[in-house]
Amino acid sequence: MAKKSFEERKKIIYDLVRDALYVPMKEKELAIFLQVEPEDRPQLKQALEELLKEHAIEITKRGKYKAPENPILEGRFIANEKGFGFIEVEGQEEDYYVPEEYVHTAFHHDKVSFRPLPPSRGRRQEAEIVSVLEHEITQVVGTFEKSKSYGFVIPDDTKIPTDIFIPAGAIGGAVDGHKVVCEISDYGGERRNPEGRIVEILGHRDDPGVDILSIVKAFGIPTEFEKRVLDQAQRVSNPVSEADCAGRLDLRNVQMVTIDGEDAKDLDDAVSLTMEKGMYRLGVHIADVTNYVQENSALDWEAKERGTSVYLVDRVIPMLPHTLSNGICSLNAGEDRLALSCLMTIDETGTVVDYKIAETVICVDKRLSYTGVRKILEDHDVQEIEACEALVPMLEQMQKLSEIVRRKRRNRGAVDFDFQECEIKLDKSGHPVDILPHERNVATKLIEDFMLLANETVAQHFFWLEVPFVYRTHDKPDPEKIQKLTTFLNNFGYSLKGTRDEIHPKELQKLLTRIEGTKEEDMLSRLILRSMKRAQYQDVCTGHFGLACKYYCHFTSPIRRYPDLQIHRIIKDSLRGRLGEKRIGHYTQILPEVAKHASEMERRADEAERETIKLKKVQYMENHIGETFAGVISGVAEYGFFVELENTVEGLVRVTSLTDDFYQYYEETYELVGEATNRRFKLGQQVRVTVDNCDRIMRTIDFTLADSDEN
Repeated sequence: MAKKSFEERKKIIYDLVRDALYVPMKEKELAIFLQVEPEDRPQLKQALEELLKEHAIEITKRGKYKAPENPILEGRFIANEKGFGFIEVEGQEEDYYVPEEYVHTAFHHDKVSFRPLPPSRGRRQEAEIVSVLEHEITQVVGTFEKSKSYGFVIPDDTKIPTDIFIPAGAIGGAVDGHKVVCEISDYGGERRNPEGRIVEILGHRDDPGVDILSIVKAFGIPTEFEKRVLDQAQRVSNPVSEADCAGRLDLRNVQMVTIDGEDAKDLDDAVSLTMEKGMYRLGVHIADVTNYVQENSALDWEAKERGTSVYLVDRVIPMLPHTLSNGICSLNAGEDRLALSCLMTIDETGTVVDYKIAETVICVDKRLSYTGVRKILEDHDVQEIEACEALVPMLEQMQKLSEIVRRKRRNRGAVDFDFQECEIKLDKSGHPVDILPHERNVATKLIEDFMLLANETVAQHFFWLEVPFVYRTHDKPDPEKIQKLTTFLNNFGYSLKGTRDEIHPKELQKLLTRIEGTKEEDMLSRLILRSMKRAQYQDVCTGHFGLACKYYCHFTSPIRRYPDLQIHRIIKDSLRGRLGEKRIGHYTQILPEVAKHASEMERRADEAERETIKLKKVQYMENHIGETFAGVISGVAEYGFFVELENTVEGLVRVTSLTDDFYQYYEETYELVGEATNRRFKLGQQVRVTVDNCDRIMRTIDFTLADSDEN
C-alpha cells in the first residue's frame, strides 16, 4: 500500500468498508488487514479522517469504521442563482433539492457525492452535498472589473454566484469592461472566492457581436477549426469526376430541386417527383458527406466532437468547414454531386409500397426558396410561375403528395405543432431592430413531410436488417406531467382521453386540431409540448411518440448533424456488402457513445440558441420601456404571471406590482385571485402590459399591468 497515491489509498479503504462481507474494524485492525507498513500508518489515519469528513464512512462509539447508515449517492449539481440547487442522478426521473446551507463548496455542474436527507414537509426529496468529485466547469465567461493591482471576473452565468478573483499576474492585459474567458485555478471554499486567470479577451462588452460570442464561449462551443482539419477539408474538396460516379445510380437526367431558406448555404437535400401508373415516385437525395469525411479522420473526429451545427441569431457555427458544407457537399444547382438517395413509390393513400436506397450521382436543376415556392403554390404569382415554368407541374404534384402524406401521418396520431416562430432582424452593429413572425408555409411543410417520410423509411429498413444503427427516439410523457396538463386543459373546457399512465399521441393531435384558430392555441400548444419528453439519439429502436411511429432516424442532414453522417456510413457499408461480423462489432461498440454525445451536443446547441434569442429580445425591448402592448398570459406562478406579446416576447408581471389587492395563487386552477376584489389572472387571458424593466444579465423582461380596471 506504501507505493500507492493518497487518493488510491482512500479508494481502497472506501471500497473495503462498503463491501458486503466487511466486518467493522478499528484503525489498528484495518492497518493489519491492509498490510500497512508502520511508517505509512499516519497516512492511513489521514485517509480515514478525510473519508469521515466526506461522510463516506462512519465510526461507531467503539471506534470501529463502517459504511454510513444513509447511502452516499453520486450525481450532477445544478445550481440556482438564488443559492440553492438540484442534483440530477442518471437514470432517475426525480432530482434532489439542495437547500443553500447544504450546497457547501459545490460549483454549478459539478459531479458530487451527496447524502439524501430525512423526509421533510417539502414535496421534493432533499439532500446535502458531501464532496465534490469532479469539476466540470473549468472556464468562466464574464466581465472583468479591475481593482488596484488585481481584479475580478463577474460571471455571465448567474448560476455561479461568486466573482472570480484574478491576482495581479493573471490579468493578461484585460481592462475594465472587457468580456473575458477566465480559467479557474482554485475553486475556493465556504468563505473564499474562487481564483483564476484570464486566458482570452473577447472584446469590450459594448463591441458588436461580443455579446453573442460570450454566450458561445460560455457553452464551450468551438468557433474555429484546427489547421489540420481545414487542410484536410481542402484536400478532399475535389470536383466530382467520372471515377467518383462509377458504380453509382446515375440520376443526373432526373428533374430535381432544392428548396431552402434564402440565406441557406449548406444545401444537403434535394427532392424529385414523377408520376407512374397512378403512383408517386418520390426521390429524397441527400449529400454523400461520408465520401469526403472518412471514418477516424481529423474531419470525422472534429464533426463527432461538435455533434451539430449551431444556428444563432447572428451567425452559424458549422459542424464541418465551409469548404465542405458550402462547397463540394452542398447540392448546388447545375453541378454534379454525389448523394445517397431514398427512392420511394407511394400510393394515393400516402403509403410507401416500395423503396430503394442507393448511392447516386445527381445534378440539381434549380435552387428554389421557401418564399418562391409559396408564391407559386399559394399566391399563384405570375412572375414567379413564369421563372420556374418547367418545374411548376412537379411542384404542384409535390403539394398534393405532401398533403396526402401529412394527412396520413396525422390520422395515425402524429403530433404536429405549428408554432409561430420569430425572426430577429439585426443592424450592422448586431442590435435588434425588429422581431418578425416566421410561420411555416406550404413549402416548408412540403420539405418537412418528405424528409420525415425518408427518415422513417430508412429507419424501418435497417431495423429489420437487425444491424447496429442510430435511431431518433421519443419516449412517452411522464404520467405526472400528463395529469398536470389535463388539469390545465380542464380549465379551458378541453379534455384528454386516456388513462393517467397511458395516453396515445392521437389524442394530443385531436386536441391540437380542436384548439386550432382559437386565441389560446399557441399557449396551449406550448403547454402540450412542455408535457412531453425530449427526443434523443439511441442505438436501440424504442419508437417515436410524437410522430406516432415505431421506426425513426435522422438521415437527411449529414452536413449539420453527426448522427446522420454516422448513419450514411452504415448505409454505405450495407450497400457495399461490408457489414460483416467485424464491422457489426465495431458499430455495436461505438454507437451508444455516439448517440449519447450527439444528444448532449444537440442540447447544448439548443440552449445556446435560446440564450441568444432571449438576449436579443431583451435588447430589443430596451427601446420600448414605458410603451404598452397587448399580450396573453402564458404562465402563472405564485410570484406573478408571464405575458407573451404578439411578437413572441415574453415578460413577467410580478405579483408585488399588483397593488390593488392581495393575490393568492391557486395551483389547482393555475390562477392568481385577489382576496378582496376576486380579480383573476389565468392562462390564456388577454391583458395589456407596459414594459417596465429589461435586464441583459438575467435576460429577463418585467412588465406592469396597464389595464388596471379590467376584470
